[in-house]
Amino acid sequence: MSFIKTKDGTEIYYKDWGEGPVVTFSHGWPLNSDMWDGQMLFLAQHGFRAVAHDRRGHGRSSQPSSGNDMDGFADDLAAVIETLDLNDVTVVGHSTGGAEVARYIGRHGTSRVAKAVLISAAVPALLQSDANPEGLPIEAFDGIRAGLMADRSQFYKDLAVQFYGANREGAEVSQGILDQFWMWSMQSGLKNSVGSVTSLETDFTEDLESFDVPTLLLHGEDDQVVPVGISTMKSAGIIKDAKDIIYPGAPHGITATHQDEINSELLRFLES
Repeated sequence: MSFIKTKDGTEIYYKDWGEGPVVTFSHGWPLNSDMWDGQMLFLAQHGFRAVAHDRRGHGRSSQPSSGNDMDGFADDLAAVIETLDLNDVTVVGHSTGGAEVARYIGRHGTSRVAKAVLISAAVPALLQSDANPEGLPIEAFDGIRAGLMADRSQFYKDLAVQFYGANREGAEVSQGILDQFWMWSMQSGLKNSVGSVTSLETDFTEDLESFDVPTLLLHGEDDQVVPVGISTMKSAGIIKDAKDIIYPGAPHGITATHQDEINSELLRFLES
């Protein structure tokens, strides 16, 4: 397997498919890079090089005690890009991975970045505050942490249903999709997974304000995990000249439930 060792000794697993212009993928919580296989193979078959890593503490990467915050996650993405010497990269992030991409640009700039794509992204701010009254109350974050501590296996099984909108009338979500969500989630370390939740209490507005590359925003209108009204709809007003597409009735996990539509939109954006 392919690994990159970061400055603090954490081993980050990555996969690297295809040849051509580079696209990196940052996955959602609490999954790993396998969630991108449908996008990576598609792009590799269409003349692109697709690179995705497992966030520290998730998947096949090691589970360090430290660095489980958005600065650490962004620095790990930087380590992947710099170690592989990637340039003119399109950085793609889903959910927590979208926040990771935002913090990467805010922290490391766009000298190696050509374009950005945020899908169901947990930005600009999820936590309710005086500046963000429409956000989620801190009790929502506390509830997730309590659920993980009490019975994380069942918590992940329940979350999968919301993640893919399987609780909606007429939903066509296979048991396989729900099962793989649970399997990927259980590969994350408890400490790292809890740290990821806490990292999403961050306000990423300043990070989004630093975007100076073409940016595509994709989101499901019926996202039960990261509501579109407090995320993409706001991000579209912060990122200069961003293009936003909202899919009617679509859930949080649109990379799986709307794979063909997402792949087509990614390819269109990459070739534009």
